[in-house]
Amino acid sequence: MISIVCPVCNEQEAIEPLMARLLPSLDACDTEYELIFVDDGSRDRTLSVLIEIRQRTPGIRVIQLSRNFGKEAALTAGIDRARGDAVIPIDADLQDPPELIPAMIAKWREGYQVVLAKRTSRGSDTWLKRSTARWFYRLHNRISEVPLPENVGDFRLMDKSVVVAVRRMPERHRFMKGLFAWVGFHTAVIEYERPPRIAGLSKFRGWYLWNFALEGITSFSTVPLRIWSYVGAGVAALSFLYALALITRTLILGIDVPGYASIMTVVLFLGGLQLLGLGIIGEYLGRLHDEAKQRPIYIVNQEIGD
Repeated sequence: MISIVCPVCNEQEAIEPLMARLLPSLDACDTEYELIFVDDGSRDRTLSVLIEIRQRTPGIRVIQLSRNFGKEAALTAGIDRARGDAVIPIDADLQDPPELIPAMIAKWREGYQVVLAKRTSRGSDTWLKRSTARWFYRLHNRISEVPLPENVGDFRLMDKSVVVAVRRMPERHRFMKGLFAWVGFHTAVIEYERPPRIAGLSKFRGWYLWNFALEGITSFSTVPLRIWSYVGAGVAALSFLYALALITRTLILGIDVPGYASIMTVVLFLGGLQLLGLGIIGEYLGRLHDEAKQRPIYIVNQEIGD
C-alpha cells in the first residue's frame, strides 16, 4: 500500500484540482493507497472541503491539528500516521505533479528505497527566489557533513524502512529535507520541470524563507559556531599588527598618532563582531532550550477516517 501525505494550510481552492489529477495517477499504479491530509490550522474552508471529498472518496484520512504548527510539523504528523509500505509527501498546489507517482513507484519496485523528484527548472519562481535557493544549497552543502540534493523538495517516495528511520528522530526543530537526506538509503532520481502554482499564494516567502534557511544550517552544521575561533584569531593578529604600526610611527618615526577616531573605529568593529557572534550562539542556544522542554512537535485536534 502507498501512503500519500499532503499537509495543507488555507488551500481550499487547490484541493479539488489536486484530487482530479491525483486519483487517476494512483489508480494507474495498480496498488492500494491511502490519502492522508493534515490540516495545519487552516482559517478558510480547507477542512470542510476535505470532509466533503472524504464522503464521496474512499481511502481518505483527515488529520486536523489544534493550531498552525508549520509545514514541517504537519508533514511529521502525516508520516507518523502513514500505514503504507511506501510514503509519498506531496504539496497541494500541484507544483509536485501527481503524474510522476507511477514512475516513482516503478523505481521503488526496482529496489530503490528512496526516489527523489528533482526540479530541472524553476522558471515558475522569481529570480530572487531562484538565486537565494541556489546560494542556500551551496552554503549548506559546503559546511554540512550531509549534503542536500539540490532542487529537491519534500516530494519523494520513501520505503517503509526509511520512514521508520525518520520517525526515530525526535527533534522539535524539524528541517525535513535535512532529516530525509541524513538517513540515507539506496536512492534514485527522477527529473521534472516544476510548474507554477494552480491557486493561492506560497506560504514560503521573505522572512519565513530566511528563518527556514537558518533552521537548515544550524540543524546540520556547527561551522557557524566554530568559525568564531578563527575570526577571533584573525582579529587578534590584526590588532597585533596594528599595535606594531603604532609603535613604529610613534617611537621610531616620531609621528603623532591621533587616538579618538582610531579607538572608536576599533571599538565599534569589535563590538559588532561580538554581537554577531552572540547572535549565532543564541540561535543554537534557543534550539537547545526548545529541545530541553520536550514539548510535542504537534497536537492533533481530531482525526477523521479509519
